[in-house]
Amino acid sequence: MNSSTARLTPASSPPAVMTGLGLMIVAMLLAPLIDIFSKLATDTASPTLITAARFMFQALCMLPIVLRNRSWLKFSWRLSFYHAIRAAVITLSMVCFVATLAVMEVADAVAIFFVEPIILTVLSSIFLKETIGWRRYTACAVGFAGALIVVRPSFQEIGWVALLPIVTAFCVAIFALMTRALAHREDPWSMQFQMALWGMPICAILLLVGHLTGIGFLLPSVPDGLTFTWLAGVGVFAALSGILAVYAYRAAPASVVAPLQYFEIVSATLFGWLVFGDFPDPVKWLGISIIIGSGLFIIWRERRVASQKPVTSSAETSVTP
Repeated sequence: MNSSTARLTPASSPPAVMTGLGLMIVAMLLAPLIDIFSKLATDTASPTLITAARFMFQALCMLPIVLRNRSWLKFSWRLSFYHAIRAAVITLSMVCFVATLAVMEVADAVAIFFVEPIILTVLSSIFLKETIGWRRYTACAVGFAGALIVVRPSFQEIGWVALLPIVTAFCVAIFALMTRALAHREDPWSMQFQMALWGMPICAILLLVGHLTGIGFLLPSVPDGLTFTWLAGVGVFAALSGILAVYAYRAAPASVVAPLQYFEIVSATLFGWLVFGDFPDPVKWLGISIIIGSGLFIIWRERRVASQKPVTSSAETSVTP
């Protein structure tokens, strides 16, 4: 599962559009590796420790870019409270998702998570007062129905944990709303880097709570060499896929590259099959198809509505896994 933000330009040349498409395909091909390494690490590390490691390695990977671009000069410390909330929300989403990966197939968890654009559409109409027509609301309802088709057999197998990807999607949607509110004030790299910086102490507090209480999904531990490799892979591929997605959205319009987000479900299924031997059954494929179809319809409707409005100088979007 991956999330990142990008500031978009209204016009792109054909070569730039092709570059953006290629970057997004590679980003979505790599994004499921975050979940693959997370699932491998769950054998010996708690979801909170994995999330903390993701923040740490992601920050280390982004540090050279932040220094080179001098993005650190664009930090808005007066907005630190909002960045802390963003980090807390995304931390909760990651912990929930990794906890799901410990017991659920990667492709199923990623597919359920992709109700996030649907949740974001509903929340945008409530909090941002965006006008959402009956077509998109209908698509949202259909998408949720598809998610329930995927969740139902998983719920029978593993219980309430199967609902955690929906919690993750809800948290990422809130994160995206807050990011939209802040995007016009800050550089996207500084926003991503500050998120990682705040995420590490938040995870440290949770790990301390786990140490004091013995709560399993919060427990700290000292990773062995193999687990450390998995943890490093989580952070490195999170940073790499996020960086590629940022540049994809900078090179091409969101309406062109956004549908390629759903390629992550395909690549997650492929990696899940190659590494763990997991493959969705026909019923789950039906649910996955419904989720993808409703999401693509929402993107198409948003593109139609946006084409009827005046073009603005920048826009912001969220990329999810």
